[in-house]
Amino acid sequence: MRFMGSIRMAAVLVLGALAGSAASAPPPPAPSAERTDAAPPARALTKADVDAWLDGFMPFALERGNAAGAVVIVVKDGKPLTERGFGFADIARRRPVDPETTLFKQASVSKTITWTAVMQMVEAGRIELDKDINAYLDFRIPAYDGKPVTMRNLMTHTAGFDEVQRGLNSYDIKDIPTLAAAMKRQVPPRIYAPGTTPAYSNYGTALAGYIVERVSGLPFDDYVEQRIFAPAGMTRSTMRARLPARLEPLLANGYVLGSGQPGRPELNSFAPAGGLAAPGADIGRFMIAHLDDGGPLLKPGTAHLMHDSITRAIPPLNGMALGFYEQNINGRRVLSHAGDSIVFHSQLWMFPKEKVGLYVSMNAAGTDKLSAAIRSHLFEAFADRYFPGEQRDGRVDAATARAHARMMVGTYNKTRRLETSFLKAAELGGQYKVALDADGGLLFKAAADLGGAPRKWVEIAPFVWRDAGGKMRLAAKVENGRVVRFGIDSSSPFMLFEPVPWYSSSAWLTPALLASLGALLLTALSWPVVALVRRRYAVHPARSAAEWRAYRLTRALAGLAVAVMVAWPVFASALLSDFSSMNGELDASLIALRIATPLILAALLAAAAWNFRLVWKGAPGRFARFWAAVLILSAVVLLWVAIVFHLIGFGTRF
Repeated sequence: MRFMGSIRMAAVLVLGALAGSAASAPPPPAPSAERTDAAPPARALTKADVDAWLDGFMPFALERGNAAGAVVIVVKDGKPLTERGFGFADIARRRPVDPETTLFKQASVSKTITWTAVMQMVEAGRIELDKDINAYLDFRIPAYDGKPVTMRNLMTHTAGFDEVQRGLNSYDIKDIPTLAAAMKRQVPPRIYAPGTTPAYSNYGTALAGYIVERVSGLPFDDYVEQRIFAPAGMTRSTMRARLPARLEPLLANGYVLGSGQPGRPELNSFAPAGGLAAPGADIGRFMIAHLDDGGPLLKPGTAHLMHDSITRAIPPLNGMALGFYEQNINGRRVLSHAGDSIVFHSQLWMFPKEKVGLYVSMNAAGTDKLSAAIRSHLFEAFADRYFPGEQRDGRVDAATARAHARMMVGTYNKTRRLETSFLKAAELGGQYKVALDADGGLLFKAAADLGGAPRKWVEIAPFVWRDAGGKMRLAAKVENGRVVRFGIDSSSPFMLFEPVPWYSSSAWLTPALLASLGALLLTALSWPVVALVRRRYAVHPARSAAEWRAYRLTRALAGLAVAVMVAWPVFASALLSDFSSMNGELDASLIALRIATPLILAALLAAAAWNFRLVWKGAPGRFARFWAAVLILSAVVLLWVAIVFHLIGFGTRF
C-alpha cells in the first residue's frame, strides 16, 4: 500500500501531502472548537486547462522520480475530455506512450472488470449476491463458524481468506494454469468469519471470475471480450495471459527505475484479479460506461446497486461498494480502484455525481516507489482544482485527546496478511507501531506524509483523527474501553489494523530473537577461540566427561541453530525475488528447512537444558551458570518464534 513506504522526494516535487482521500467529516458530538478550511474557487474543467496543468506536473514528476512513462485520461459527461501520454513505453527505443495504443498491465484494476461481469450475471438472475457460493462451484469452500461465503463477501473482500502467494505470478507462460486449476490447487485457509473483516483477497476475486465462467458457460477470457470489452469499445484490452499477437507489440516495458533495465512481463495465475492489459483510452471507455449508469454494460438499477451498496467497517471512514471502493474527497463521492505490480502502477477514480473520471497508469515504480506519491497527488490536486470543498472539522478537548491517543498505543497487524504460512515470519519486521509523539498525540509512522515524515494527527471527533496538514483521516473502533481495530481513509474499505496478540508481537519478539541469535552466535564462535587459548596456555578445566559432552554439543547446536534461522530469510529473499521461484522451483530447499528447523531447535533446547543442569550441579562459576541460563532461554525463544510463525510445519503451501 502507498502509505507504507518512506518517500524522499518531497522538496523536489513539491507535491503536497500524500493523498488519503477523505470524505466530508462527520459532525462530531459536542466539539470544544471547530476549524473550517475555506475552499478555493473551482477552475473550469476544460481540456485546455487540464492539459496545461498536466504539462506543468507530469513530465517534471516523471523526470525527478526516475520513472519511465505514464498515461493520464480524463472523461467528462460521457466523452473523453483529454487523453495524454508522457514519457516512454520503451526507453531504449524511445517509443512514446500513446493513450490509444500503448498497453499497460493493470494489476488489480483488473478486478473492476470481474466485478462488472459478476453484476451482469446478477442482473441476469444467474448469481445471487447473498447465496452460498458453493451453489456455483464444482468444489467446496468450507463454512467458517457455520457461515458460508457469499458473492457479496467476495465483492467486499470480507470472505475471510488468508493471503496466497504460491503460484500467483510467474514470468513463464508454462506456469500459468487454467482458471479452474488455479482455484482448486490451493484454497486459502480462512482467518475471519465471512462478513466481519475487510481483508483484500486476490483469490476471492479470481474465485468470482471462475463463478462467472461456470454460470455463463463461457471461458472467462471469452466472456469479458464478448460482454464487456466489445460493448464498451475496449478494442485493445485483454485478460489473456498470452497476449494476442496483434497486441503483443503494443505492451509497454515495465521498469523499477526509468534509468534501469526493463523487467520481464509479469503473468498472473489469478487473471480475474490481476490479468488485464489495456491502453489508457480503453480504461476511459470503461469509466464512461459506469458513469453513464452502466451504459452498455449494466442496466441503471444494477449499476446503482453496484455503486451505492456501501459497507463501512469503521464509520466515518471510506467504505466498500460492490467491487469499487470509496476515496471520497472535498465532500464529493468518489469510486476508485488501484492496481500495483512490481513495475506497473495504476488507479482510476470516478466522480459519479459530476460524471467525471480520472485515470493514471505508470510503467515504473520510480525512486522510493514515487509512483504512488505521483498518483496520490494527481488525484488530490485534481479534486482541489476542479471540485474544491470546505473542510469543516470539530475538535476534542486536549485532555480527552491525550487519553484517546494513549489508548491507541500498541502493536498492530494488517487484516490482509499472510497468517498461516511460514511467510508470516515477515511480521517480525513488518508489524505496525502506534506510539505517542512529543505532544502526547498519535504517532503512526506507517502513514507517513510525502516526505516520509510522520503526520500530525488532530482528533476531530471521538476516536477520529485528521492529518493536520492534509485530508487523510484515521479512526478507531473501541469496545469495552479497548481499541479493537483502526483504519485510515485510503485503505479502510478493504483493510484495517488490529492489535497483535502478545505472543506474536514483534515489540518483544524481534529484540528477543536478535538477542538470542547474538548469544548463540557468540557461543558457537567462542568454542574454537577458547579451545585455541586453552591449548596455547595449557589450561584444562576440570570437567566430567558428561560436562564436556554437554559443553561441546550446545556449542555445535548453537551454530546450527543460527545457521538454520538465518537460512529462512535467505530462502524467503530468493523466493520473493523472482516470481518463477514461487511455482515450486525451491520446494526442495523449503522441505529441507522444514525438516532441519524442528530437529535442530528441539535438539538445542534439550542440550541446553542438559548443560544447564550439569553446570549448576558442578558449580564451575557464576558466569558459567549465567551463560547456561542464557543458552536455555535463547533456545526457548528460537523455538517459540519457529512455532508461532510456522517455520515448523508440513507441506509447501504459502
